[in-house]
Amino acid sequence: MFRKQVDPTILILAVCLTCLGVVMVYSASSVMALKKFGDGFFFLKRQGLFSLVGFAAMTLLMMLDYRKFRMLVVPVLLLALVLMVLPLIPGLGATVNGASRWIRIAGLSVQPSELAKLALVVYLAYSLSRKKELIKTFRLGLMPYVVMLAPMLGLLALQRDLGGAFVMVAVTFGMLWMAGLPLRWPVLAALCSAPVVYFQVVGSKYRMARIDAFIDPFSDPLGKGFQIIQSWTAFGYGGPLGQGLGEGKQKLFYLPEAHTDFIFSVLGEELGFAGVFVVSSMFLLLVLSGLRVARRATDSFGKNLAFGMSLLLGLQAFANMMVTTGLLPTKGLALPFLSYGGSSLIGSLLAVGVLLSVSAHGEAQEL
Repeated sequence: MFRKQVDPTILILAVCLTCLGVVMVYSASSVMALKKFGDGFFFLKRQGLFSLVGFAAMTLLMMLDYRKFRMLVVPVLLLALVLMVLPLIPGLGATVNGASRWIRIAGLSVQPSELAKLALVVYLAYSLSRKKELIKTFRLGLMPYVVMLAPMLGLLALQRDLGGAFVMVAVTFGMLWMAGLPLRWPVLAALCSAPVVYFQVVGSKYRMARIDAFIDPFSDPLGKGFQIIQSWTAFGYGGPLGQGLGEGKQKLFYLPEAHTDFIFSVLGEELGFAGVFVVSSMFLLLVLSGLRVARRATDSFGKNLAFGMSLLLGLQAFANMMVTTGLLPTKGLALPFLSYGGSSLIGSLLAVGVLLSVSAHGEAQEL
């Protein structure tokens, strides 16, 4: 007799992080929402709705056998590419802080690149499960994925989403390496692409400003260095145990993007080092649990899928934490589960749904 049981650790962590995210979004945004929209609950209500939609989508994926995803690999990848074009079309796309990454639908902003990240992982998991030993060759193991990735990176460059491009490249080469691609090929690809990245940064004033702010934020404390200095100030005020939930001051029009990209700074101020440590540990445990699911999966598609989703969540989480603490230049990367935004939250819960599907259907467990 057999049963299907999802990994309880992954499920509990996803629920706890999402609920904490709803609370932190309200704490970080209520004053700003009251001033801007006349409703202090504006972002709370939206994030709560996004959470419900995300939990429903996660539950649906969790109940499905992940092997059925193989039939949708190509259609979903093509759909993601088409959707990534839409933000660049006048009248459809929305531009925020100079970046054109969103589509406006019924008053909501949708970021297609979040779907594209998931579609990329599913495609890579399926393709790599069929390559076997061919993955070790340059012509069949590396070049097809470089060609496939190129249009996505081109669209992200046009959208001014360097953070999203970084995540996609890192996930792709991480999954290729895990599947058996010799390390020299990713190194060679990185060296060949270095000039392109260099000119993308040097040729952009706002990117160079971010690099300057990363190197020496105090050279312009009221300009390009303002955001990271305010983030450090928030962590400093937090101390060991924090100012208390809702008691943070940097969110009061001092820290830009407090409820989105820099919500980790608000958490650090209000919950202190203890809160930062607990949340960081939860993300680490989530990734390790996902890798355990990958190790236990009985087929290569399941292994690749669980590894890719774990890598995707982990990269985005720890990259955001490094940005907010000044260990990486500022870039537009949301903190999974915690940052305000439907695309990021629902995308993160979809990734968890895939992990839970692999954990439930990837191996038979005897009663």
